Amino acid sequence: MKIIIINGPNLNLLGKREPEVYGHKTFGDYFSELQFRFKDVELEYFQSNIEGELITKLQEVGFEYDGIVLNAAAYTHTSVGLGDAVKAINTPVVEVHISNTFGREDYRHVSYISPGAKGVILGFGLQSYDLAIRSFL
Repeated sequence: MKIIIINGPNLNLLGKREPEVYGHKTFGDYFSELQFRFKDVELEYFQSNIEGELITKLQEVGFEYDGIVLNAAAYTHTSVGLGDAVKAINTPVVEVHISNTFGREDYRHVSYISPGAKGVILGFGLQSYDLAIRSFL
C-alpha cells in the first residue's frame, strides 16, 4: 500500500509555530514515528507553501497511490483550485487538521477540500495523521 501525506503552508514550522496549538514536535520527527508504526505501508511526505505545487503533487500521485492524507492548512479555506484537484483525481483523500478548525475563527469553518474528500479528521493533534492512515488500512 502506498500513501502520501501532503502538507500545505506553514506546516514546515511545526515545533516552532504556535506550540500551544500545534505542539513542540517537528513534522519530520513525527513522520519518522509514522514510518516505524506503519512498516507495511510505503509512506511518503511532501510539503509546500505554494498552492500550485500542492495541486501539481495531487495530480502526480492522484491516479497511482492508494491514499492521500491532505492537510492543506490555510488553503483549505481559500483554494477552489485545491478542492477541484481533489475532485479530479481517483485516489481517495482524507482531509486532516491538527487543530479543531471549528473551535477557531469563523473563516476556518469552511473547507473547499471536504466535498471531494473520503473523510475529514480534525482536532486530534498530530494523531490526526495516524487516524487518517488507519482509515486506508
